Amino acid sequence: MDKILAAAQNIATARRNRAPLAALPPELAPADEAEGYQIQRAVHDLLLPQTGALVGYKIGCTSPVMQEYLDIPHPCGGGVFAKGVHDSGAKLRFADYVRVGVECEIAVRLARNLAPSEAPFTPEWVMEAIEAYHPAIEIVDDRYVKWETMGAPTLVADDFFAAGCVLGKAVARTKAPDLLTAKGRAVVNGKEVGRGTGADVLGHPHNALAWLANHLAEEGTGLHAGQIVLTGSLVKTVWLDQGDAVKMELEGLGTVTATFA
Repeated sequence: MDKILAAAQNIATARRNRAPLAALPPELAPADEAEGYQIQRAVHDLLLPQTGALVGYKIGCTSPVMQEYLDIPHPCGGGVFAKGVHDSGAKLRFADYVRVGVECEIAVRLARNLAPSEAPFTPEWVMEAIEAYHPAIEIVDDRYVKWETMGAPTLVADDFFAAGCVLGKAVARTKAPDLLTAKGRAVVNGKEVGRGTGADVLGHPHNALAWLANHLAEEGTGLHAGQIVLTGSLVKTVWLDQGDAVKMELEGLGTVTATFA
């Protein structure tokens, strides 16, 4: 069997069964991140019947605190799927995840396509393609026996911890605050557990979006109007206990909440 497909089947089966994924056998483990993204695309194809359509992307490792935490010195991308996108106030099942965590993010919704033929993209260019911003909770899932042993290429193959998101109300780009200095707070059960600013996301969330657009262009894939992009966490991942109530506050963009019962 083709190595890419065999690796993807291992990952997709673990995801369907909510079973912690062990390191892939040496003959299936991606040799580098490029191969990791090939496996990721195959995983997407296998999971679509359960997850719904690919509706956007998440960008991980965009802040110094996350790069240090994961020991990966550059961004990584993963998919966002229709059934994993929830509105603020969502009540989610704690048992639907292996080890669920949350991150405080600024999400963007695109007004127009960013085609591979238009690359290279700059932060100024991609900004013009944004329709609106959302305060967002990114849901992440540590679905690994021990993620520290997996290696970045395998984490990429499995969508880099991505498990969905909760979105607050949209704020039109033309009415949004200066994202560089916008403050974000992560609050769990009424207690602040992390804070940061837009500058913690690769210097500016638009830098992260430009990275993603260029990364996808290299693969021959574009971004499309209506898609959602989670630009990266302003805070270190917060791991949850059953029953936790989560609120993310993003200055000038509003709040977004969820509970994990």
